[in-house]
Amino acid sequence: MITAHLPSGYLLAKLTRTPRLLMPFAILGAVLPDFDMFWFHLVDNRAFHHHKYWVHVPGFWLPVAVFTLAFLYLFIRPRLKFPVMQAAYLFFAAILLHLILDSFTGSIMWLWPFDHTLYELVKVSAQYDNWVWSFILHWTFSAEVMIWFTAIYLYFKPLPESSSDAI
Repeated sequence: MITAHLPSGYLLAKLTRTPRLLMPFAILGAVLPDFDMFWFHLVDNRAFHHHKYWVHVPGFWLPVAVFTLAFLYLFIRPRLKFPVMQAAYLFFAAILLHLILDSFTGSIMWLWPFDHTLYELVKVSAQYDNWVWSFILHWTFSAEVMIWFTAIYLYFKPLPESSSDAI
């Protein structure tokens, strides 16, 4: 995915009927792994695939999520009225969503630390001089367009209330 991470975070929050106050946690989690692009371009001079950085490795996020959720549950949650657990679940779910979407045409080290292989569902070959065009003109880009259109649609047309919400 090139452009669909931000709207995917919005969709995650919207489809799970998350309160508007918590929407930023979903959006931040959905784009956070791509913050490595600053390091990739400005420091590493594109030395190796940015999906090999720790922010794109599920084996890094799993222990971070477990530790963070346990810490929040035991020490922070009892002291706050803010729904800190729901915010944390949403944040880590959005990171996982990012990694799943990147697995579609990007590649993710799903078996790290046991295996450093980058796994992807569809290989996008370099058809054009600029790699961006190879992705945009590939049939898989339609999934990104669908994510964007769905997010825009739901932004302007709210989801109907469920029967449990009406009570």
